[in-house]
Amino acid sequence: MIYFVATPIGNLKDITLRALEVLRGADVIFCEDTRHSLKLLNAYDIKKPVFSCHKFNENSAAEKIAAAAREGKEVCVISDAGMPVISDPGNLVCRKLSKEGLRYTVIPGANAALSALVLSGFPAERFCFLGFPPEKEGERQKLFSGFSALDATLILHCAPQDIDGVVKSLYKVLGERRACAVREITKIHEESVIFNLSQGLEGEKRGEYVLLVEGAGEARNPLCDLTVQQHVQSYMDRGYDKKEAIKLAARDRGVAKSEIYKQTLDL
Repeated sequence: MIYFVATPIGNLKDITLRALEVLRGADVIFCEDTRHSLKLLNAYDIKKPVFSCHKFNENSAAEKIAAAAREGKEVCVISDAGMPVISDPGNLVCRKLSKEGLRYTVIPGANAALSALVLSGFPAERFCFLGFPPEKEGERQKLFSGFSALDATLILHCAPQDIDGVVKSLYKVLGERRACAVREITKIHEESVIFNLSQGLEGEKRGEYVLLVEGAGEARNPLCDLTVQQHVQSYMDRGYDKKEAIKLAARDRGVAKSEIYKQTLDL
């Protein structure tokens, strides 16, 4: 049997009893980073052969995992933190196992995205997980545009060196919305900071972030209650030229710029 095992996202005590039982009974464990995972395994005195399974060798690791399963071995797959496959290596392994008809299961546990959703206090009835956004600005904006009208909380993973650029991209595409940056979940310096996209996240950026953005329903701009001409004029009164004001109004209303342009020819 092959087990995809969730591991703690910070506090080592968050591992489940079943996860420990399965890890102790495994013949072999595949880890995203063997050095990182050994800290967890050593903490619970689990001594097993460990091999790497990361984004650079996942195809070859999948072959080894499948081969071990065919030999009747008990195999565990873990990532550095949280659930394998979810923004972590493991998806290619799942595909191969499914294709070959090899049975596998999951040992659930800690999850950073869901934990951050609770800590943010944002609406949780509907949410959409976007994982790590692309590094290039254009690709980021294209991704966010596809979710701009979604009436659900958006959840992203973000490295500290990338979060400022990601927030700027979100503002360009989504307009003004509330966001929440959550880091160090389950650790002593756990923190959740709510801010507006226009102002950005202030302070020094440290640790991996889960970034949450309110959905389109909660973020309706009060300017949308005005006429289109009044909406555009409001931005022009703030110092924007007409072209930029049309662009901002179109973004607020979720319509094409050409629609706004037609209604403001005599403005």
